Amino acid sequence: MSKMLATVFGVGYLRPAPGTWGSLAALPLFWAIHVYLGGPVATTIATIAVTLVGWWSIARATQGSDNHDPSEIVIDEVAGQWVALLPMSFGAAAMGVGVLDLYPGWIAAFVLFRLFDIWKPGPVGWADRRDDAFGVMFDDIIAGAMAAVVMLIFAGLSHGLLM
Repeated sequence: MSKMLATVFGVGYLRPAPGTWGSLAALPLFWAIHVYLGGPVATTIATIAVTLVGWWSIARATQGSDNHDPSEIVIDEVAGQWVALLPMSFGAAAMGVGVLDLYPGWIAAFVLFRLFDIWKPGPVGWADRRDDAFGVMFDDIIAGAMAAVVMLIFAGLSHGLLM
């Protein structure tokens, strides 16, 4: 079961670029949680839950292995992508619009998260170098948080709040 969760039910076996596939799989899941389970409260709870489940499943799936971050493990990408998308959920609720109405933000959140996850600047790289289940999860959470901050800056600029 831990392997199934860590690979997001096999999405991590898609090639090439399993991390990108994991991030793509995160998008419709996040949308469904926002729309059907309760907006920003539900997406926040789900993000925390997938982070904790991811940490556990990665630790179990890599137990006894020298490689603590095999490419097929993509639950960390789901958690990080959801962190990057949280501003969309809160923004849509605050504006009283559908979350997909903010589609430019979805595209930007996806691209920014992938950029920070691949580039691994500063604290993302630090977490990645931990070489344990916590580091595998935490580097993506940090990359997602960095993407979310940039998303908030973009939103502020595009809506004239930061000018």
